[in-house]
Amino acid sequence: MDSTRPALRLFVLHHAGGSHLLYRHWPARLPGTWDVRLLDAPGHGFLLDEPQITDACRLADFLLRRVEHELAAPYALFGHSMGALLAYEMTRLAVERGLSLPVWVGLSARPAPQSADPPRELSDDELRARLRRLGGMPEGVIDDSGLWDRFYPVIRGDLRLVANWRPAADAAPLPVALSAFAGREDHSAAPALMAGWQEHCEHYLGLRAFDGGHFYFQDDPGPLLRHIERDAATALDAAGAAHSP
Repeated sequence: MDSTRPALRLFVLHHAGGSHLLYRHWPARLPGTWDVRLLDAPGHGFLLDEPQITDACRLADFLLRRVEHELAAPYALFGHSMGALLAYEMTRLAVERGLSLPVWVGLSARPAPQSADPPRELSDDELRARLRRLGGMPEGVIDDSGLWDRFYPVIRGDLRLVANWRPAADAAPLPVALSAFAGREDHSAAPALMAGWQEHCEHYLGLRAFDGGHFYFQDDPGPLLRHIERDAATALDAAGAAHSP
């Protein structure tokens, strides 16, 4: 194998209102033979000054085009919450366009489409309280009026994207290996709701449940990362066997 080519390129997609920052320690904790890329949506992280995209299909298209030249090596997608539906949409677009497909997709803390309840619009105070409860965002952003005014439109835009997303009615199950991940105390994406992703892929590797809520990995990502490594390696080995003479 080409020594400059990674064994796997893993693209990580962040949650609503977030950025790559929550996942910044992941590359050092995953195999050294992997190339781990932390993607930011426009209006977030390193792309903070770019216009935000609040439509899931358009954002998935933007992200896929941004990494399309890096899909020659085996690759995988992992998305948390909003990032999970983006990982699904990026894979669907790759199928539609005849691009190389991910060997594995990991979807975390976003219920399967048939299991998700339509969210209602929250007031400003309700939104702050919900973000505190869920975690995943620095307290300073929620409590500092200046920072809140700066990031409030971005958070609202992301939540609107999530609320309005529906998979295409004629979407076939993804022809990829897929794992679902959930926090046992996450009432918005409980394990039972996450298990529904089995209907949306051809090769379901199972549901992985962890102690904790929506951001079950925030304090210690180790257990999640071990499962990501194991499931992605299993899918990679299977893909290699399928292509061997």
